[in-house]
Amino acid sequence: MTQTLEHTTGTRPGGAGADITLVNFNMLFVRYYDKVERERHVPLGTLYLTSALEAAGLSVDFRDYQLCPEDDPFAEDAVLRFLDDPAPIIGLSCMANLLPFTILTAKTLKEAYPDRTIVLGGVGPFDVEEQILERFPWIDIISHGEAEVSGPKLVHALRTGGDLRDVPGLVFRHGDEIVRTPPAPRIEDLDSIPGPAYPHIDLAEYEGYNLMSSRGCPYPCTFCSVAPIWGRMPHFRSNQHIIEEMRWLHEEHGVRLFLFQDEFFVASDERARAFSRDLMASGLDVKWKAFGRINLTSTDTMKVMADSGCCEIRYGIESGSDKVLERTEKGFKAADVIPVVSTAVGIFDRVDTFYVWGFPFETMDDFNQTIFQMVSFRMMGARVLPSLLCFLPQTPIYKELGGPDKLEFCEWLFPEYMVTGHEVCDQTKVSIDGEHRSVFDFVRQHPDLFPGFFHYDLEGNVLPKLAILQEMGFYLKDREALITRDVTETDSCGAHSPEAPPSKSRMLRR
Repeated sequence: MTQTLEHTTGTRPGGAGADITLVNFNMLFVRYYDKVERERHVPLGTLYLTSALEAAGLSVDFRDYQLCPEDDPFAEDAVLRFLDDPAPIIGLSCMANLLPFTILTAKTLKEAYPDRTIVLGGVGPFDVEEQILERFPWIDIISHGEAEVSGPKLVHALRTGGDLRDVPGLVFRHGDEIVRTPPAPRIEDLDSIPGPAYPHIDLAEYEGYNLMSSRGCPYPCTFCSVAPIWGRMPHFRSNQHIIEEMRWLHEEHGVRLFLFQDEFFVASDERARAFSRDLMASGLDVKWKAFGRINLTSTDTMKVMADSGCCEIRYGIESGSDKVLERTEKGFKAADVIPVVSTAVGIFDRVDTFYVWGFPFETMDDFNQTIFQMVSFRMMGARVLPSLLCFLPQTPIYKELGGPDKLEFCEWLFPEYMVTGHEVCDQTKVSIDGEHRSVFDFVRQHPDLFPGFFHYDLEGNVLPKLAILQEMGFYLKDREALITRDVTETDSCGAHSPEAPPSKSRMLRR
């Protein structure tokens, strides 16, 4: 990891002395009636970009909005205090869940600092870049694709008055037209890029330590919003490169649990076994979690992964119906899932099984088959994590649906972790104070930009299925159920959990 970190040891200027203020708006923040769920995860994407900018000789004022100390980080005055005195270029990175907040925040920043250039990036604006620029004049440029190449070129062009049409991976206004430049070529050798700019953050302030082992996934799952961003073409880091980063984080900062967040960690039995064996050979005593794939993990692979410290494996199963699995192009059948999960629960300390419900073509018979499988796996000891289908612009299922005209807005029900920032969640129901209702109005006015907040056929599709899920204990009905709940049976969408699961066979080594 030493060579990787050589590019990340520069000074960290304040906004006034930097070329760009880069802001991470990717965060987990959910208000409940009695608490706030707030987890801080190391912001890998923006830290990788920071390193690339610094390697190009640019100075970066990095700010992670996860660390905003305000009780209400979504208030305008909180934003202005946290982003006080930014650099001439302000880069904002967000995911789809906080795209409404980020767009409105950009307006606040532009009003406070009209001379700054505001660049929007991250996966949030993907596939709706032109529409955003057409409607929101306070956003100047949108970046798309891997930014390690385009980011430094963009900043240099803005500093020197260069032609933005020569910079790859941009969407911007040029006179009366909106210009989209070709994407930068994919980075095939991920070992070649500088590692995350860890000196810009205090690692002790984070609960979750994410790692990237690959970028991209080749599978055509029709509801997936991630694979289209990478063109369904995966590229990988070498095992040694990953393990060096793990060792540095463990030895220098005491990190003992790592989260591989990339969807294609288990690209094959051979790759997963090779990494596990290399990790064991390194002598590094750590725990780790990763996403698996039903048709790519054999029993032997699972055993080697567990022996090397993998304490949790996560499977995206999505449905117990062969019809739905075929329509969503998952690449396996319902019967293939049973032996894999039943074996996994005997090997790993925790097995997460993810399901998606609310597909437009999912009949009640299909849904009941899914419920039966979910209940069966819960009885086996797996953690079952259902999520309401979230429509995002780049997904084939949204395009097949025919656009936003088929969707309905329900202000008391959103898919998991789709938040505007001001609502309060009370079990499955969402509410918002009158002073913040304009945020819901903003989302409602732009269904093509924010389809993730909308539903297909509430009365005939979503609500009947929600009632069954509540009856079976996968979602809570009311606050009384919250008090008396069995937490092993009511988890939902726990993909972000940074905690190690209880060991089934041994205490976590200290």
